[in-house]
Amino acid sequence: MKFSPYVAGLTIVLFSTVALSTAGLMARLVSLDSATILVWRGLAGGAALFLFFLITSRRRKLHELARLGWPGVAISVISAVGMVLFIAALLQTSVAHVSIIFATCPFVSAGLGFLLLGERPGRSALAANVVAVGGVAVMVGTGEAGSLFGDLLALGMTVCVALMTVLMRRYPDQPVLPSAGLAAFLSALAALPFASPLSASLEDVAIVAFFGILGFALGIGLLLHGARLLPPVETALIGALDAPLAPLWVWLFLGESLDEATVIGGSVVMAAVLFHVLWDLRRRHAVAEANVY
Repeated sequence: MKFSPYVAGLTIVLFSTVALSTAGLMARLVSLDSATILVWRGLAGGAALFLFFLITSRRRKLHELARLGWPGVAISVISAVGMVLFIAALLQTSVAHVSIIFATCPFVSAGLGFLLLGERPGRSALAANVVAVGGVAVMVGTGEAGSLFGDLLALGMTVCVALMTVLMRRYPDQPVLPSAGLAAFLSALAALPFASPLSASLEDVAIVAFFGILGFALGIGLLLHGARLLPPVETALIGALDAPLAPLWVWLFLGESLDEATVIGGSVVMAAVLFHVLWDLRRRHAVAEANVY
């Protein structure tokens, strides 16, 4: 069965979201500062991405690297900044707050997509964005968990992700794996002056490296690839599924509880995202059937 680019993009971004949502669990499993986590995660994830690139692009690797022009470098830098803000936010506020604030990414992506690409999001996407922002307002405005500084870091990370998806849509010919690998190494380099990587225990390094390869490297690679197939607002909407997944892993493995406001706000966000995706898929199916007849 051959899937349309839209459905393929949805599937790829969904898998990327599942992989990336494990970062909160990783941050809770280790006793390391955010800078040290960034160094080891960036090194492990970057090495995995470039190794996979070299294995799969033996004959094309030099040509692929040559295509990494200023758009690819910009995507890598923005992605690296987002990584730094993300890990810092996880250690300054609750996993739930980071996840729910990230759920506003579709709203930011819609604005940036319109300004930079001229893509007008559909009414369903706009409605889902408004409802999602309402859910975030409930969670952040009345929730007891988290801190304002950590919430601001999460907001900055959200803007970076939105801009990254817009640029990937604008420059779809940029090689995914080199961009993602460079971003990982840049995040490690930026954090190195503030980190103590050699003082970390072998157990903590192993945990961070494991999540860096199977969580971050896999997740960011799929995200950058999927972002080329979907409008930015669609990519961000699927990425908002991180909101229930991230605290779910922490609750399942560590028993970290959620306050009532977080549960209510997160439920509102998830309902908005799922409604939009299901409605849009149904609309596209109806259009396809109408064209057949």
